[in-house]
Amino acid sequence: MKSLQIAAALLIPASLGLMQPAAAASNAAIPMLNYDCPNDIQVHTDEGGPVYINGKEAKIKQSNDKYIEAKGEGVTVSISLNDDGTATVSYTGPKGANGVCEAAEGD
Repeated sequence: MKSLQIAAALLIPASLGLMQPAAAASNAAIPMLNYDCPNDIQVHTDEGGPVYINGKEAKIKQSNDKYIEAKGEGVTVSISLNDDGTATVSYTGPKGANGVCEAAEGD
């Protein structure tokens, strides 16, 4: 009986549309960005995602609307979204390589 109650508690919110897939909710805050990082690393995001590192789609980990980590091409790119609408972008690469990225020319 208890397992039936648990199943009902899970199904009712889902059937009412009260639950959203985590990926859809978390990617909503990603703005469109184009950044160049040291060591010829380019970062591009489309509004709402995905994130591309050197032209290839990266795996995104986002725990809140202000901070995103994207992994791919042997690097981790960290994107912090500031309250004024700007972004701070940095990367960590192989053998401890790291640096701050800058907005690409023309952006």
